Amino acid sequence: MPDRRARLGPARGTRRSPRERREPIRRIPVPLLLFFALATPAFGGAPAGSGNGTDPSTAPLELVLQGGRVLDPASGLDAVRDVGVRDGRIVAVSETPLAGARVLDVHGLVVAPGFIDLHTHSPTRVGQRYQLQDGVTTALELEAGAFPVDELAPELAGHARIHYGASAGFGSIRTEAMLGIRQAHLISSKPRPIGPRGYWTALRSLFVAPRPVFSTSTTPAERRRMRRLFERALDDGALGIGLPLDYFSEGVDADELRMVFEIAGERAVPVFVHVRRGVNGDPAGLREVLALARATGAPLHVCHLQHNAMRNTELFLREIREARAQGADVTTEVLPYNAGSAVIASAVFGRDWRTIFAIDYADVEWVETGERFDEAMWNDYRERFPLGQVAHHYVKEEWTRRALAEPGVMVVSDLLPMRDEQSRVAPHNGAFARVLGRYVREAGVLELPTAIAKMTWLPARRLEVAFPRFARKGRIAVGADADLTVFDPETVLDRATYADPFQPSAGIEHVVVAGRLALEHGAPVDDVYAGERLQHDAGLH
Repeated sequence: MPDRRARLGPARGTRRSPRERREPIRRIPVPLLLFFALATPAFGGAPAGSGNGTDPSTAPLELVLQGGRVLDPASGLDAVRDVGVRDGRIVAVSETPLAGARVLDVHGLVVAPGFIDLHTHSPTRVGQRYQLQDGVTTALELEAGAFPVDELAPELAGHARIHYGASAGFGSIRTEAMLGIRQAHLISSKPRPIGPRGYWTALRSLFVAPRPVFSTSTTPAERRRMRRLFERALDDGALGIGLPLDYFSEGVDADELRMVFEIAGERAVPVFVHVRRGVNGDPAGLREVLALARATGAPLHVCHLQHNAMRNTELFLREIREARAQGADVTTEVLPYNAGSAVIASAVFGRDWRTIFAIDYADVEWVETGERFDEAMWNDYRERFPLGQVAHHYVKEEWTRRALAEPGVMVVSDLLPMRDEQSRVAPHNGAFARVLGRYVREAGVLELPTAIAKMTWLPARRLEVAFPRFARKGRIAVGADADLTVFDPETVLDRATYADPFQPSAGIEHVVVAGRLALEHGAPVDDVYAGERLQHDAGLH
């Protein structure tokens, strides 16, 4: 195994002690007039590292990150630089010292673009706080999505610590089209009737079970309603289409699925798909969506690859490479955990789950206590505690490492809803620090610059073709959005476990969101809510 420090790269600049790095921010008086006399340079000005995009001798900067190892995956920059921020943008990346109203000494730390999570299910205040402490500056609900997208996470309005947004949620749209019931976010929001159909559904459910939205095929009229709702969602700013197909496998037929891909192809927006999952290693679900992407021209993103591919992770990666070589726009992702998590009454456990996952009762953990199951305990708990959380350990470590090592594969968290710190969940908290600590520093699966690209630049590129505002994210360059994560490569690590999930990551020192210091010395800054709901419209390009 190569030397750990060699993997992290050469020491750059003078490394200071942790105590020296935590000296208070210096405040430098700046003539107020200059704040209004100088304009921010446009994106695409001087190249990163030149220090010439803004004249550092005269321009007032709101924040300077001084002396850190700057990693910009877009340009390949990997060197000690000062980064200057003003009006929510990066305005200087300089080899020479910069002055500003606030100067933060980050010698010995890595300065990276803010981490972009394409796959999270926790648009809550608690979830945002823990993601901020994991270095995430943009957390997007793209697999399950939402509808209407502007009803996602109303609790975050004015209280968003990081940026958030959603795709057009297939499940929410299907529920509204079939039942007249609106549930903007199927995982965390409450349903409500919409129009006569919805009120009739609600009344009928008092006496008989409503029509199962997860297992019943749609009629032609319902598919027409779905198409109209998808069009509306995309017009209203949805970031693509979220299609958790595996959860609807029994109900979605070929016509309905093709309709979704046709809409994505017509709009040139990505479909984020949790493919139908068969018996361990079955590639049929992947091949189904690859064929549709080729036929319709829809951009395709395959969610949590190794959790679908399982023993055929290598085959799934190869078929995605081949599809790309043939011209398909297809990408994929990995979450760095070897278990799934769900309530014990989930539909997946109503199938032959031991065959599907190639596991047995003892591979399933009762999250509240850490106990493992036997058959009698399983049957008892499914009857008595149907909403209890379990973690099913079915992914092999070698599958995760293989997916992480594949070029172009992005890192996500698949963070489950975190509503309060008393709930018993197994949310995948700390995914980004986990990759940096366990797979970069400890195991050497990835070089540090490669890992940073998988967390920042590659997710931004996945989105920017359809949504140009993301061309300003995932980069450290003059004119880019000032979303930045500063961490200690020697100490960064996840600390949360399935049994004790509410633990912040270690080693994430500072996070800047939209130019404002949102995390300082590992702690969220009080009353800094710089995040915004990201959407697609002409005014945001």
